[in-house]
Amino acid sequence: MLLFAFALAIMADPISSVAYAIEAALGELNGDLRLILPTMGLVVLVIAVIVVNYRQLVSRFPEGGGAPAATGRAFGESWAFLPIGALIVDFALTIAISVSSGASNIVAYLPDLAPFQVVLALGLLIVVGAISWFGHSARVLFSLMAMVFIIMSAVILIGGVTAEPAASTAEASGESSHPAFLAILLAFPVAMALATGVEAPSTAIAQLGQLGDEGRKRFGRLALFATLVIVGTLTLGFTALAVRLGVGLPVGESTLTAEVARASVNGSLFALFQAAIILLLIAAGASGLQAGPGLLKALAREQTGDDEARGILPGWLGRTNRYYTPFWGLLLYGIMTLALILAAQADEQTLVLFYAVSVFLSFLAGLVSMAMFSYREGERRSLVLNAGGALVVGFVLVMNLARVTPLASVAATLLIAAGLYGLWVRNGRPRGIAGAEE
Repeated sequence: MLLFAFALAIMADPISSVAYAIEAALGELNGDLRLILPTMGLVVLVIAVIVVNYRQLVSRFPEGGGAPAATGRAFGESWAFLPIGALIVDFALTIAISVSSGASNIVAYLPDLAPFQVVLALGLLIVVGAISWFGHSARVLFSLMAMVFIIMSAVILIGGVTAEPAASTAEASGESSHPAFLAILLAFPVAMALATGVEAPSTAIAQLGQLGDEGRKRFGRLALFATLVIVGTLTLGFTALAVRLGVGLPVGESTLTAEVARASVNGSLFALFQAAIILLLIAAGASGLQAGPGLLKALAREQTGDDEARGILPGWLGRTNRYYTPFWGLLLYGIMTLALILAAQADEQTLVLFYAVSVFLSFLAGLVSMAMFSYREGERRSLVLNAGGALVVGFVLVMNLARVTPLASVAATLLIAAGLYGLWVRNGRPRGIAGAEE
């Protein structure tokens, strides 16, 4: 039961990405339904490569820590700031895109609320903040929301197998302006938002203090495998239904998943599915709003027994409420998310263009570090696996950056990493920074 609860509690982020990742890829394909299934298949394949490598990372760091711990040990503690900066940016984007997508799915069911989409997103942000206030005790809600969404998705997939293609508020299939192979290569990096959250098991196992190293390794590896199976099944299932039912890019204020669900089942089941996906997106946002302030708290200055301060950020970022939630960090992330929502006008398809890039920087740092360990220890098979994974992740990153827009996420990551490094030097290079995620 602990494994079941643990896996579902950390799965909200990657599962919820189904709500907007498929649509993002189809948009890059100019609505060409012929190419969407191989595109999303390539996305799932890349996630599988990351999962296989992160299973090794979990085995090496059963105490948690993820990419920052691996990077710090492989190249020196100062290099840990790169994945840390990437995760700080990723958490902010996770919250913003989750509540924006939640607002879009409300509008997909109640189109009359379209003029109030930004207001709806801000309202969901307040709900997410209220949930996050209660700290890790709220994680039982994450598990329940993920479980309900998986069940309702199964209902949609089963219903869609026998449903007849019907008119919906979606455009007819378009055609990509590029040759098929090139179109897929250009489109799949946008959908790599599905990979966000894969890092979670490698860090969240640190919370399983009741287990020994072997138990945490086993839970981490099983959670990674479960994430791959569930996310892959839902992604390819919804993609195949979109192709079968002829559901293209949404027209007006709707979403691709909503149109697939509408074409697959009747009104009441469609309403339940929309409720499930909105609740899941709230859970994903709350997960990010716990992780981000928690990371800032880990980096904050703290008084030890001998009155010596350690950490690099101001001490007030480490202050917590009775539920151990760092409330000032919560407020800071809330302000950052507010700015992102307003800048994008609560359009998740705008935000997704900036998403996934920063977390792939973290993936790259983690996999290069694993390749370094394998090289030093003479593990040739692992070296091939890790180096191959790093090349795949690097390729995705380059293809994403070729669209220019994501450079903003990289710039934000590098600025934060450089700022944290400067504070680290100023505070006497305190040890333990690489264990911030742990």
